[in-house]
Amino acid sequence: MADKPTSGEILGIPYNFERPNFSNMLSAHWQPGEGMLVEKPFGVGYTLNLANWRSWVVVLVAGALLWQQEQGSAEESQDADDEPVEVIVDDDGN
Repeated sequence: MADKPTSGEILGIPYNFERPNFSNMLSAHWQPGEGMLVEKPFGVGYTLNLANWRSWVVVLVAGALLWQQEQGSAEESQDADDEPVEVIVDDDGN
């Protein structure tokens, strides 16, 4: 039985299923001189290159949006707890 390749491309999307180690993970996420996206060290697709300043902008924007969403949901839950609830009972006598 032929061995299946552990890395390559399918329809232009890279994949790599070789066993990762710490140095490969670090070097994959920190590649000075490369673009914002680099091939994932394990799995399918691309990941952020943390040596590129554009990646940090993406991380900060995503973090700010997550923080804003959490603040909004916390305020909504506090507002919902403080408001009285009106209950209407319709008793037709049946």
